[in-house]
Amino acid sequence: MPQKNKNIAIIGSGLVGSLLAIYLRKHGHDITVFDRRPDIRNIKFSGRSINLAMSNRGWTALKEVGIEDEIKKIGIPLNKRAMHVVGQPEYYQNYGKEGEAIWSISRGVLNKKMIDLAEEAGVNFRFNEKVWDVDLPEAKIFTGETEKSEWKEYQYDIIFGCDGAFSRVRHKMQRRSRFDYSQDFIDVGYKELTIPANADGSHKLDKYSFHIWPRGKFMLIAMPNLDGSFTCTLFMPFEGEVSFENINTKEQAQEFFVTYFPNVMQVMDSLMEDFFKNPTSAMVTMKCYPWTYWDKVALVGDSAHAVVPFYGQGMNAGFEDIYCLNQIIEKLGDDWEAIFSTYQKERKPNADAIAELSYRNFMEMSSKTANPKFLLQKKIEKRFAQKYPEKWIPAYSRVTFSNRPYAEALAIGDAQEELMQEVMNLPNIEDLWDSKLVEEKILSLLAE
Repeated sequence: MPQKNKNIAIIGSGLVGSLLAIYLRKHGHDITVFDRRPDIRNIKFSGRSINLAMSNRGWTALKEVGIEDEIKKIGIPLNKRAMHVVGQPEYYQNYGKEGEAIWSISRGVLNKKMIDLAEEAGVNFRFNEKVWDVDLPEAKIFTGETEKSEWKEYQYDIIFGCDGAFSRVRHKMQRRSRFDYSQDFIDVGYKELTIPANADGSHKLDKYSFHIWPRGKFMLIAMPNLDGSFTCTLFMPFEGEVSFENINTKEQAQEFFVTYFPNVMQVMDSLMEDFFKNPTSAMVTMKCYPWTYWDKVALVGDSAHAVVPFYGQGMNAGFEDIYCLNQIIEKLGDDWEAIFSTYQKERKPNADAIAELSYRNFMEMSSKTANPKFLLQKKIEKRFAQKYPEKWIPAYSRVTFSNRPYAEALAIGDAQEELMQEVMNLPNIEDLWDSKLVEEKILSLLAE
């Protein structure tokens, strides 16, 4: 069912805003994207990014508008984790089945490419133009230099808020009656560091791995870039014994890295400089509802549901919002009120589920990956899943390598965890873990 041409504003030229613009252009709408920041294509990146992990959901959304192959050119497939545990040699854990991988893509490189593709599709971008106010019922936006300066008024048919966790559009919706909103900061921050390429442009660590140094309450991760470097992210509490607050001098930083990340010290040239130059950023889970206002305004991506980055699903979830919205548009045609109502009802439970999963994965990555009992449980699950792939798909695979709803992955994951607790309580589980007895126990529990 074709749509009547609409004049649509998208606030935010990030990944979600630029992809949504490409989708809506395909339906023949006139699209203007506003961003308060300058055009990212003309600036050096700011040193506060975590490399993106593109997985199935993201690729599905890109494929639908025919840009998947273009984007694959700027990514590197990672088929395994490389674990760097103190006092042990580096070891690898495959992500999924043969051929399954997540893709490391630099946020800056991807964002620049998406804006180029949106412009080619006929989208109009207005950079350095800050939205100060939104008239929801009229679908009007007001932009200007400052809050006190003279504002320009623009009239649209529909406005999309793609302006991130601290969205201006959502801020306006929050002032309406019965709008639910919560934000929850975790007490861990992150800082970006870089492992440069070797002199010949090759990578200093395995190129096709997602590198993790788990250290209990803090950890370091590294993801490869096309130029031979790695973007590293140090996650650590803001306050406490080992924390950002307690590293104030070069000597303290030196001691910290020598103690906890000795093998990283050898490969990071500008470690100390990066550590003190790059900002320490906070992480927030943000939930709200409703996501839409009449047939006039809708929130997409982080502005509707910001999550902590520990499942690598923030961008994937935002892209899936757009894919699902598009499916609804194709079904419901021109009834934007019905489109928006269906969109938020369908996506909200899944957004809540990925928020919960992301938070739990933080607990898992930082502390449990070094816990022998947890590792044994994972070993049992893996062995069973290999033998009975139709009976046991791990939660991680459901989230990362499928397009099934996040809410389903959470519910099935919870049921699997409950079952595994019974298995782990079997006497002598350490000795029996790969026995027929354990296998039959899992089969009988699944049959209940």
